[in-house]
Amino acid sequence: MVVLTIFAGPAQPAESMPSTYIGGYLGELRQYKVRQGESLIEIARRFDLGYNEIRDANPGVDPVIPAPGTVVTIPSAWISPAVIERPSIVVNLAELRLYVFSKIGDAAVQSFPLGIGDEGTDTPVGKFVIVEKIINPSWHVPQSIRRQRPQLPAVVAPGARNPLGRHALRLSRQDILIHGTNRPWGIGRRSSHGCLRLYPKDIASLFAMAHKGMQIQIIYQPVKVGTKEGRVFIEFHCQGRDAVGVGDILHMMADRNLLRRIDMGKLVRAYYENKGYPIDITWTGK
Repeated sequence: MVVLTIFAGPAQPAESMPSTYIGGYLGELRQYKVRQGESLIEIARRFDLGYNEIRDANPGVDPVIPAPGTVVTIPSAWISPAVIERPSIVVNLAELRLYVFSKIGDAAVQSFPLGIGDEGTDTPVGKFVIVEKIINPSWHVPQSIRRQRPQLPAVVAPGARNPLGRHALRLSRQDILIHGTNRPWGIGRRSSHGCLRLYPKDIASLFAMAHKGMQIQIIYQPVKVGTKEGRVFIEFHCQGRDAVGVGDILHMMADRNLLRRIDMGKLVRAYYENKGYPIDITWTGK
């Protein structure tokens, strides 16, 4: 599978990445019938998805009280970002997802949903390394948060009230952690003060795979394009602030000799539907 990537103009400058590489289509799409009393938020956690993913994949479905019997899409398929170094971790803020690359090959890539920095406390893009692995971290409450919530102590000890969870990875930018959470409904949302949050079971898995000195690249990549078994796929994570347009995508595809292989109608429909998972846009000649 050959994967191509496009960068739009986010609020922060995107890190440059290679435009082509080998590897990358992970997982598969599934269908699920909603049971009585279930919410999409609960279903997302069961399938290790973020709130954003299951919401975008199922427009028109009430995420809090979906009708029992509704068949929803489980968007457990992704085109992974480009990487240069392995082992490494890549965080794509546009899709609120983290990728772990251990060795060459798709089977050596794992992916987890994230909560990221809210507007005004955005998670920064850039290249970092892991400088510390912490079990049962204490939360040293930033002054900016204590000004908003003066009832908080200067330090919150490990335990159920600690928002860092049981595992944390400190990056070379000291105020940024990758950590667990005691509020799992914040995964797949802009819900932090800049740190990266994972479900408790996911941070435990990541903690076991990560090591001091491991490379971390945080990017903002709202569009990913790839080919697999002769077919062309595109994946959109475009919000209102993203400047990428259909013309930009067509220009890129022409540069990569893919333009004659795509169905324009499928491309435009995928662009406006913005469902957040790979869509087949191959021209079939029919």
